[in-house]
Amino acid sequence: MIFRITGRDYGGRSAVEIVRALEGADYEYPDSGGSIRDYLKFCLNRFAANVSARDLDLSERLGDETLALSYLLLLDEYGLGEIVDETDKCIG
Repeated sequence: MIFRITGRDYGGRSAVEIVRALEGADYEYPDSGGSIRDYLKFCLNRFAANVSARDLDLSERLGDETLALSYLLLLDEYGLGEIVDETDKCIG
């Protein structure tokens, strides 16, 4: 899978790998290497002005891969990022 955000491509075999790559490139996030859930909470709070409050809730029932994929799909849906076809070149 390849995900494009702010003009940069991030690739990985799973949504978690892509979210981890996003986390590593996020200089505003102070707790790099923590849980996926903590990073997603941080990100969703940052996008609160652009994303419906209903879409900001992280269910405790969902696993990391499901949450990470949901986050990427949410960004794609709101035009804040883009899921790119796997035939595109990944540079990230």
